[in-house]
Amino acid sequence: MKSEVEFDEDGLVAWMARASREFLKRAGAYVRRVAQRKVVTSPKPSQPGQPPHSRHGLLKRGLLFGLERDGKSVLVGPGFRFVGESMSAHEFGGKYRKERYPKRPLMGPSLKESAPRLAKMWDGAVK
Repeated sequence: MKSEVEFDEDGLVAWMARASREFLKRAGAYVRRVAQRKVVTSPKPSQPGQPPHSRHGLLKRGLLFGLERDGKSVLVGPGFRFVGESMSAHEFGGKYRKERYPKRPLMGPSLKESAPRLAKMWDGAVK
């Protein structure tokens, strides 16, 4: 009894790239949702060390995600058009418009909180 096996390497690579892109889209959406849930709409500023508050909800609506052109990474964070440079001062602490802002991280803790779930999502992406 003879048997022959053909291996389609190009097809496998294309399939993995497609699965990877789909996972990255889902992962970006998930991290964005976690970050959105951390933002509270309030006229008062948040305490240092807590996620920033948004007076009118622009920060919550301005959190975006997008797949990079190469399809190998996803970018998640506040869109410059919505919040400008102010979010950098909040995330890392620093000066913005001659005022000193304490650290109010949002994206770092959101990614850290999402990491266990992302691992499970990746596990299910490749079958």
